[in-house]
Amino acid sequence: MSETKKRYFLPEEEIPRQWYNIQADMPNKPMPPLNPATRQPLKPEDLYPIFAEELCRQELNQTDRFIDIPDEVREMYKYYRSTPLVRATGLEKALGTPAHIYFKNESVSPMGSHKLNSAIPQAYYCKKEGVTNVTTETGAGQWGASLAYAARLFGLEAAVYQVKISYEQKPYRRSIMQTFGAQVTPSPSMSTRAGKDILTKDPNHQGSLGTAISEAIELATTTPGCKYTLGSVLSHVSLHQTVIGLEAEKQMAMAGEYPDMVIACFGGGSNFGGIAFPFMRHKFDGTAPKETRFIAAEPASCPKLTRGIFKYDFGDEAGYTPLLPMFTLGHNFRPANIHAGGLRYHGAGVIVSQLLKDGLMEAVDIQQLESFRAGTLFARSEGIIPAPESCHAIAATVREALRCKETGEEKVILFNLSGHGLIDMTAYDNYLAGNLMNYSLSDDEIASNLASSPIPGE
Repeated sequence: MSETKKRYFLPEEEIPRQWYNIQADMPNKPMPPLNPATRQPLKPEDLYPIFAEELCRQELNQTDRFIDIPDEVREMYKYYRSTPLVRATGLEKALGTPAHIYFKNESVSPMGSHKLNSAIPQAYYCKKEGVTNVTTETGAGQWGASLAYAARLFGLEAAVYQVKISYEQKPYRRSIMQTFGAQVTPSPSMSTRAGKDILTKDPNHQGSLGTAISEAIELATTTPGCKYTLGSVLSHVSLHQTVIGLEAEKQMAMAGEYPDMVIACFGGGSNFGGIAFPFMRHKFDGTAPKETRFIAAEPASCPKLTRGIFKYDFGDEAGYTPLLPMFTLGHNFRPANIHAGGLRYHGAGVIVSQLLKDGLMEAVDIQQLESFRAGTLFARSEGIIPAPESCHAIAATVREALRCKETGEEKVILFNLSGHGLIDMTAYDNYLAGNLMNYSLSDDEIASNLASSPIPGE
């Protein structure tokens, strides 16, 4: 490539000192999560047995626009932040598009993904409260690896329940977690009541994020000195991830541009919210220089945003979590065994669900083969092999860039490269060998699953 690749970094003093809380600005606040026992709106203290208390307060905070990042957390952020904003000129050339494409490269974190942005503060708040053990679930392993690393930073013991199919598909992520001292268990397992119940019903169950969440919550609530941590879906996780978009705002200004579109892959909502929410606030307060579209790209095999329904549902299979107002496919939904393990979740976070309900964002579904085709094109044109999850954001970006090619419009597209795929090469091997396939769900299958998982008492 003849031209110099344009990368934009922030000086250390420009790294965010606060997270942005979009709930304070939303025209319609998210409906309240409900206590599953009383069916009354959740109070922070209802969550204290599960999460660190400060995280509970952040979860339900709908008044403070900005929440201070603790100095200890910000110092650890400095180790890898700011992450670069990159003009994807190679991809633009490969597509022959007049669009200007930028990506925020979260793959440069020590764990190779954006997940560390929330793992560090969650471990920090647990340590500050006197917690000794943390537990969590993980799909593809990016979150589990980040939590294992963050736990080690603060001297905490970590136990991770990894979705069984991902435990088998991605052994090196398992190795990373174990290297940092975490105990890793394939889920569903026989180590919890929830896991035993699931395996009794289906001994060949390959696991889902819903099953792994159930097991992790059970461990947290039955083990002294242990708290549960979560890698996506909940509002405090998206809050921590807004460091991505807050940095991207300043970096786009350095580039002299403002996005017409902000795109991210979508599993539970953390990396989408992380890059999109800071830009959305300008839409709310009327200071946006242009009308920006916000696009979440989910797998066609797990299409909660594009084909699910909005209702109260559990965040896990066993029904341990609060009832969340979300777009869902049903909490007992069993997704296909696609390689984008981090996107195989049945529901969407309450903030994103409300934004989609209000028409303030869009969602598209991407088939597995289209995602890997786009990821391979990105690797060959930009020199970075993206995680299978990130490939969905790239595929949605390619769609929009090709529309610009058809119309001749010079749109500015910003997407989040949420992680690299260097530990996902088995997936690429299968794609290059022609062994991957698309998975489709019929309307009848979705309706049947939703009908078979009613919320008790409704």
